[in-house]
Amino acid sequence: MDRTGKSDSGSSSMTTMGMVFVKAQNTPLYSKAWTPSTTGGYASTCIFLLILAITSRMLLAYRTRLERSWHDKAINRRYIMISGQTEADRERQAVGKGGEKTEVAVLTANGTDERVKVVRSAGRNLEGKPWRFSTDLPRAALFTVDSGVKYLLMLAVMTMNVGYFFSVLAGLFVGELAIGRYTGAGEGHH
Repeated sequence: MDRTGKSDSGSSSMTTMGMVFVKAQNTPLYSKAWTPSTTGGYASTCIFLLILAITSRMLLAYRTRLERSWHDKAINRRYIMISGQTEADRERQAVGKGGEKTEVAVLTANGTDERVKVVRSAGRNLEGKPWRFSTDLPRAALFTVDSGVKYLLMLAVMTMNVGYFFSVLAGLFVGELAIGRYTGAGEGHH
């Protein structure tokens, strides 16, 4: 390869892109079709990125709220245990292994069945939660949408356009200022 960037055969050229910020208002965003040609188009693109960044923070806050709701439901979910235990065994388990809270329940049409017990999780040990379609499908879908928005923001910043960069930062700032209190500490920070 010679100094001009052409290979010895001269059939292809190599271009290099410096990693510097640019101020050009005609920087393409996501595709060549989205290349602002006017100042208004550039401003609209920057406003879009601002709104997209705010949406990113909103999705994180919504996801955090859903996770808390799902966690609370898992804590309050009751499990039925049937055993042929003695009264002493039931008293020991009423205190519970792992901090479980238990209640003796009436679950039969013929009256009290002392072999049936309803156990409620104490919430501290929910790592082994069972897979649930009603929880895990929305969790995965929301995670995918949130990740997609964050990748779009990342691609906008990678254009090295100053206006796009500051639009993303401004949107993240406004989003965090408005709804940051609804996200958990340390969640979703890049």
